[in-house]
Amino acid sequence: MDKLVIEGVSKAFDGRAVLKDINLTVRPGELVCLLGVSGGGKTTLFNIIAGLLKPDTGRVLIDGQDVTGRPGQVSYMMQKDLLLPFRTIEDNVALPLLLKGMNRQEARRRAGELFGEFGLAGTEKQYPAQLSGGMRQRAAFLRTWLFSQNVALLDEPFSALDPLTRRSVHRWYLDVMDRIHLTTCFITHDVDEAVLLSDRVCLLTGHPGSITHELTIAQPRPRPEDFNLSVEFLEYKRKILSIINGEKQAVK
Repeated sequence: MDKLVIEGVSKAFDGRAVLKDINLTVRPGELVCLLGVSGGGKTTLFNIIAGLLKPDTGRVLIDGQDVTGRPGQVSYMMQKDLLLPFRTIEDNVALPLLLKGMNRQEARRRAGELFGEFGLAGTEKQYPAQLSGGMRQRAAFLRTWLFSQNVALLDEPFSALDPLTRRSVHRWYLDVMDRIHLTTCFITHDVDEAVLLSDRVCLLTGHPGSITHELTIAQPRPRPEDFNLSVEFLEYKRKILSIINGEKQAVK
């Protein structure tokens, strides 16, 4: 069974259509990227998947269950880590469990069991300002995962990191994703990042936005360190840029 299914989703704001007839399936353990020009409706689609917005038409299914308009069914991480500066890392991470009604001691214990798995051992009593950008992102990922362990939605989660830290966090995330059997959809404007990480790249183009192209990245994960220098990588990138540039020209 597909983990996530989006069927015929359309959305308009004040009479202006933003999304039109979006159809997408994501298999368990798959990582799918949504790529497209700014203003194409990617974040609106994520808000619908997360249950924060209701579509005008269509529905969202997780494990075959209709979750349309029901928040709390998926994990949702935005660009900034949004860690609370006055809380320790363990209390930041435990926040989802507290919101679910768990007492503080038990929430800390449950969250603490995962610190090693997420590469955060030893940071429990530290504060966000004491961590590097990469470690803050790890803490934010763990907190996000604790909200819901089904599907993760990541909206440009790596864009604030410097290139070297970004590559390190990429490798770490793919490793953790495989170990905890996580299904991921993510938004990026970085074509290289999309090809490096994704099993499939879906291009959301047009006004209103719709998924017009889909590319399967045949190279299995984890990919070689020099994959971004390969002929295959450059061909994927060329195809994607050709489509995006064509979209930009159509808008002018």
